[in-house]
Amino acid sequence: MAQRITRESARSASDDLRRRRRRAATFVAATAPGWKLMLFKIVVLGLLCATALYAALVLFFSDRWLVGSLVILGAVALTWIYLQRGALPAKYLAPGLVFLLIFQIFVVLYSGYVAFTNYGTGHNSTKEHAVSAIMLQNQHRVPDSPAYPVSVLESSGDLIGGDELHFAVVDSEGEVLIGADEEPLEPAESAEVTDGRVTAAEGYEVLEFADLLNRQQEITSLVVPLSEDPNDGYLRTQDGQRAYVYTSGYVYDEDADTMTHAESGTVYRDTGEGAFVSENGEQLMPGWRVHVGMDNFVRAVTEDSIRSPLIYVTLWTFAFAFLSVATTFILGLFLAMVFNDSRMKSRKYYRLVMILPYAFPGFLSALVWAGMMNQEFGFINNVLFGGAAIPWLTDPWLAKVSILIVNLWLGFPYMFLVCTGALQAIPDELTEAAQMDGATPFQAFRAIKLPLLLTSLAPLLISSFAFNFNNFNLVYMLTGGGPRDVSAGVNVGSTDILISMVYKVAFVGARADYGLASAFSILIFLIVGTISVIAFRRTKALEELN
Repeated sequence: MAQRITRESARSASDDLRRRRRRAATFVAATAPGWKLMLFKIVVLGLLCATALYAALVLFFSDRWLVGSLVILGAVALTWIYLQRGALPAKYLAPGLVFLLIFQIFVVLYSGYVAFTNYGTGHNSTKEHAVSAIMLQNQHRVPDSPAYPVSVLESSGDLIGGDELHFAVVDSEGEVLIGADEEPLEPAESAEVTDGRVTAAEGYEVLEFADLLNRQQEITSLVVPLSEDPNDGYLRTQDGQRAYVYTSGYVYDEDADTMTHAESGTVYRDTGEGAFVSENGEQLMPGWRVHVGMDNFVRAVTEDSIRSPLIYVTLWTFAFAFLSVATTFILGLFLAMVFNDSRMKSRKYYRLVMILPYAFPGFLSALVWAGMMNQEFGFINNVLFGGAAIPWLTDPWLAKVSILIVNLWLGFPYMFLVCTGALQAIPDELTEAAQMDGATPFQAFRAIKLPLLLTSLAPLLISSFAFNFNNFNLVYMLTGGGPRDVSAGVNVGSTDILISMVYKVAFVGARADYGLASAFSILIFLIVGTISVIAFRRTKALEELN
């Protein structure tokens, strides 16, 4: 009897296990992706892999093997993540990680790399490109040089660099030579020659006369080296029919690593500074990009023409960020308290009016205010002050005041909104109890509401400080950083903050210094990061106190 009961229990347990397995299989089958979704996934991943392969080939052809390899590895990793079963967290996190790496981490790392180089105007490329540019900029046609019948070819069917123009000539021995910009003449096979001119070549299309006329500017600017040695000269043409030999006014000695002026005999040497320099200190431009170590940071703190502007711009940046946060918070809190009072009639309409400045783009508002503060025909001077010529944007101190006024108008609605929400979250019973104990309304606000407000709003105030520390739009659109400080060694003005000064050093003016601008950016990052860490620690202490 006991054995029969045991067998029936085992059979019942086995049947229950089979039923649960069938239900699990049914659930998995119901939740499994259909063939349409799988086809869509394969198509998207295929396009991703094709794009990554093309980008990697472009990078490989540019000798950027590390970045090209990372692109391939990233495409392989994404394909593996989205084709395998499971790994649901990775499928959600992968897109965010990709964008984080591209738009955040890569930008920070590249800025750090540039800060230790002399990258800027005149030092944009490699040494080989600089040598070629110097030789090309000082070309002269060789006297009595023979004219070569030339054919202009266009490459076809190339995966990389298609539609590139080439010169095809026939040398004295009847051999066909083809070359392009930065590609010396090389022997070509399977080319047809008629009357000493190339009429067809495998992989190329010979341009007709009409095409030569349409692309005349492109053809006349084409310079083809005769050989790997730049001293041998270059071929150039003015009409696409005949080419002449041009040589440079400088002679490059690769073994001695010198550049010598052909007429004066002046020798320029590579001194490790990214340029050829003569004994009297004259540099040949362009130069090339080299690592300079901490030189950019040393320049920022040792050169008086850079150090002095950096100091007062830094002080003004701190003052601007602090005053902006303080004024907008005080005004926003005051208005929030006023319109949070139940005795105030039509509060919702007033609140709507208060947040209107927050609804307009900041850079457009700055442009409008710049017109209103114009000294000659601005609304403020002509209407409010009866035609007075107040230099709101051209006087160094008034320009600072103008920026603070405009930023107050732009920033108080945000503080008004967050303070309104924080005030409404504080129970009225707390202040009522304090007033019943004899506290005045101001004492109740200072001792109860304000600490609670600061506890909840401290992170927002810190983020607002960081935002105003880098408030580029307002400064650049309102005053352009001006008025200009003509005594400074960098392009900087009285109202410039650090971020606008970095922008000017990097992109404004005749000379761009990306290395110095990147060094300034690192300094800004360290300053903002340090302040944020300290502020958040104080915020945490405030939370523990409350």
